[in-house]
Amino acid sequence: MTTYDDPAAPALREELLAWVRSRLEVFGLGLDGEATQPHVRPWGTVLRVPTTCGPVWAKAVVPALRHEVAVTTLLARRRPEAVAPVLGADAERGWLLLADAGETLRELGARERTLAPWHDALSLYASLQRDVVADAPALLAEGLPDLRLPLLPDRYADLVGRLAPDLGDLGAAALAAVPLVRDLCAELAASGLPDTLQHDDLHDAQVFVREGRVRVLDWGDACLTHPFLTLAVTLDGVLAWGLDDVERSEDVTPYRDTYLAGWQGVGGASHEDLVRASDVARRLGWVCRSVNDPPGPGSLGSLRSRLQMFLDGRVAD
Repeated sequence: MTTYDDPAAPALREELLAWVRSRLEVFGLGLDGEATQPHVRPWGTVLRVPTTCGPVWAKAVVPALRHEVAVTTLLARRRPEAVAPVLGADAERGWLLLADAGETLRELGARERTLAPWHDALSLYASLQRDVVADAPALLAEGLPDLRLPLLPDRYADLVGRLAPDLGDLGAAALAAVPLVRDLCAELAASGLPDTLQHDDLHDAQVFVREGRVRVLDWGDACLTHPFLTLAVTLDGVLAWGLDDVERSEDVTPYRDTYLAGWQGVGGASHEDLVRASDVARRLGWVCRSVNDPPGPGSLGSLRSRLQMFLDGRVAD
């Protein structure tokens, strides 16, 4: 299979651009300069395409991530104000063409020295998750990874079983934690919340702001599982580090509570019930992230960090 960083990639780029031009014609738009390619990875690429009405963004991904097209188009139908407007989608080829969504929370936060827009983002995200609960079967049929809690322990056991010899003492500890993963999954399942779409990489470069409105993009790492597993990355991997990237420099409790408010009363859960479930999920979320984004050959750094976060059992109170 050709990937987007190998010698055959220029041909893929030209094919993608031809499709972009055809989609722009549908909307009466023309090119206004040369396309640039700000992101190139083995799994995909992003093109910034200047048009007569401002930039648009073309994204192409490998077959394993083509569920992103289905997720994005479904969200655009359900909640068009919550994602970038979709100008074109080809699920078979893994292509998306999106209108510009503004600047990232990372850019906005650095300029204005604030994390406040995260409250709008977390409220929006919780409402999106609730709105698509019934779409789970359709999303699974489109290839969305199934990481529901009954499946997660075995997937974790398989991952650490294969890689433990390469992880030294950390691998041994991770392997010994398989029973703990089973217990935590059972505890979280008892919360009674429905499985739904979970972004699994909701950080400050995935949320965009335009004219004061937040939008959530980049659903390539999404999976079907317990909604709260999001919180590991978002609270403890991002917000707890504050604006200056200092660990535990930001109190994440207000952000947690903003997100949990979107689930208040679901299944009869009280705020206290939701807090307890979120504490479990913030630890277990690193297991989901490890399983959902397994390392390639010779690239164990991210996996080491995620497993260590899980084993440490810390949440950024």
